[in-house]
Amino acid sequence: MEECRTSLYDTHVKYGGKMVPFAGFLLPVQYEKTGVIKEHMAVRTGCGLFDVSHMGEILCEGEGALANLNALLTNDFTGMYDGQARYSPMCNEEGGVVDDLIVYKIRENRYFIVVNAANKDKDFEWMLSHQREGAIFTDISPKVGQIALQGPLAQRILSRVSAEESIPGRYYSCVAEGKAAGIECLISRTGYTGEDGFELYMDSEKAPALWEALMEAGKEDGLTPCGLGARDTLRLEAAMPLYGHEMDDEITPLETGLKFAVKMKKEHFIGKEALEKAGNPTRKRVGLKVTGRGIIREEADIYIGDEKIGKSTSGTHAPYLGYPVAMALVQAENAEVGSCVEADVRGRRVEAEVVELPFYKRQV
Repeated sequence: MEECRTSLYDTHVKYGGKMVPFAGFLLPVQYEKTGVIKEHMAVRTGCGLFDVSHMGEILCEGEGALANLNALLTNDFTGMYDGQARYSPMCNEEGGVVDDLIVYKIRENRYFIVVNAANKDKDFEWMLSHQREGAIFTDISPKVGQIALQGPLAQRILSRVSAEESIPGRYYSCVAEGKAAGIECLISRTGYTGEDGFELYMDSEKAPALWEALMEAGKEDGLTPCGLGARDTLRLEAAMPLYGHEMDDEITPLETGLKFAVKMKKEHFIGKEALEKAGNPTRKRVGLKVTGRGIIREEADIYIGDEKIGKSTSGTHAPYLGYPVAMALVQAENAEVGSCVEADVRGRRVEAEVVELPFYKRQV
C-alpha cells in the first residue's frame, strides 16, 4: 500500500524531518537537528510542534446524534456545554475496545469526533453500522489538517497569533470557530504529551501556512518541531494508553484503567452487558520502573519468580525521568504498588518494580 502524505510533507522535509511510514502516511519520526530526546525535552521544558494530520475526524449530526453517541460509546455525553470535549472508549459487544476517541460538542445536534489514524476506516464503518435514525456520521478526515502545540510555553506562543477569545481556557474544551494567524481553526486545549497545550484543526491546505506562523511566533522561545518518536515517549512517560498496546479488541477499558470514562449507570451502551457479566477485572494495567539493566519493550512476559503474571504493553527509556519505564497488563492480584517483578527480555530477566501511574505528571 502506498503511503499518503499530509499537506505538511514538504514542510517536514524542509525542516529536516526523517520520514517514515506510519498508519498509512509518511510522517517524521524525528528531525535531523534535534532527535527524539531533544524533541521530548523541548515539550517538557518549553514547547514542541507536531503534525497530527493523520488522525481521523468524523462528524455526528442530527436530532438523534446525542442518543446515538450515548449508545455507541461508554462515556456519557449528556449535559455537555458547547465547546466541551470528552474522552471515551468505543467497545464491541464483548467489551473489548474498538478504539478510544475524543468527542467535541460543537453545538446542539452537532459533534466532532477525533479517532486514531490506523483505526479511522474501521471506526467509521463501525459507526455507520450502528447509525440510528436521526443521526448521520460523516468522515471528513481528508479535508482536515491537525497541528499540536504542546508544552508549558504553548499558551504564550499561541497568544501571539490568536486573540484571547480564540484560546480555550479549560482543559478538554475548544473554541470551534477560532482563528490562529488569520486562519479559521477549531482550537482545543487537549494533547497526548502530559503537558498543557493545544490541538488546532483547520482546512488541510492551510496547515503549512499555520505551521510556519507558529514557528515564527515561537522562535524566541525555541519552539521545536517534533516527530512520532517524541510523541510516543511523551505519552508513555505520562502513562497515556495507546490503542493496539494498552487496549485492543480483546482488552476492556476497565482492565486498562479507564473506569472514569465508562458510565455503567447508563441505560445502555455497546459492550455494557459483557462488562457487567465479567465483573471486577482479573487483569490490570500497571506501571513498571526498571530497576535492573535493560529496557522492557512491548510483549515481554512478566514474572514473579517462576509464575508468569502478564505481559508488557509499551516500554522505553523515559528521557525526562532519566530511567526506563514500561506499562504492563498483569493479573489483578499481582498489581500492588511496590511489587518486584521480572521481564523476560530476549531470554534475559530484567528486574522492575510496580509503581503508581502516571510516571510523570506536570506541575500545575
